[in-house]
Amino acid sequence: MRSARSRFLIPGLSTLIMLLVLIGLGTWQVYRLQWKEGILAQIALAEAAPPVPLTSDPAPYTKVSATGRFRLDLAAQFGAEVRDTNTGPTMGFYQIVPLERDGASTVLVDRGWIPQTRETALDGSGGVVSVIGYVRPGESQHWFSPADDAAARQFYTLDPAAIGAAVGVRNPAPFTLVALGPATAASYPAPAQHLPRPPNNHLSYVITWYGLAVALLVIFGVWIRKAPRS
Repeated sequence: MRSARSRFLIPGLSTLIMLLVLIGLGTWQVYRLQWKEGILAQIALAEAAPPVPLTSDPAPYTKVSATGRFRLDLAAQFGAEVRDTNTGPTMGFYQIVPLERDGASTVLVDRGWIPQTRETALDGSGGVVSVIGYVRPGESQHWFSPADDAAARQFYTLDPAAIGAAVGVRNPAPFTLVALGPATAASYPAPAQHLPRPPNNHLSYVITWYGLAVALLVIFGVWIRKAPRS
């Protein structure tokens, strides 16, 4: 009897430790789920709220409005993204245009996605415009960042200083204003429709960790029943 108990002791303790770890991970993901849902709720409220005037030092991802004149002659291209269009999957880029403002620094505006090949003219205005969007912090180029082509105004890092220097804008705002607008079917640029949202996969993690805990108990129970007692 003593040898049987000792034979079950180590597997039992190992199973208990693994079970506690799995339950702990699942519980941690439950708290993470609640935290992420709170963030998403705040983003939804901010998205539904009216924009605030753009200041010189806005908080990242704040919904703001800015008034000025687009310098469409100084437009640049940012990134590369494939989207489904009426003609099928199409490669495109984001159009970055300086917005000159009276009494304030020029801000670069991400007007939205544009297909590289298109049949319709771009939507643009040379007069005074009001842009509603969110503040996207500036980026810095890293080791694995694709190389920018300043001469061709093609950029893969959203660095306002670098883009401004390439298109001839002195001291632009250190952030980008990403324009928000309704979905467009036949006109471009196609602006962003929502504030950026972080992914929320925590529920699947909860199910995974708790499911592994249940599976561990089932396997251990089957092993106990089938293990020889002598």
